[in-house]
Amino acid sequence: MLARVRALMVIAGATTLLAIAAVLGVIGYRLFRTEGTLRPVEATALLPKGARIVATALAEERLVVTVEVAGTIEIRTFDARTLKPTGRLRFATEP
Repeated sequence: MLARVRALMVIAGATTLLAIAAVLGVIGYRLFRTEGTLRPVEATALLPKGARIVATALAEERLVVTVEVAGTIEIRTFDARTLKPTGRLRFATEP
């Protein structure tokens, strides 16, 4: 009886150590994973004549720029890594 209990404890201990090693392995992989070399990106975004930038923000992997164009507000989004435009949101007043 005592030998069976010892065997079950050894199995439980080995399973626990294996689980802890797996968790630490995943954490280490996520911490030290490289996503390639990032090279500097230069871009020029053209704004309409007379436009001015009101605000900028970084949300997840998007650069958000708020622009005032002829009295109306417009939000433009860009990919933070490549600086390519991903969207534009225009606001207009109801007639």
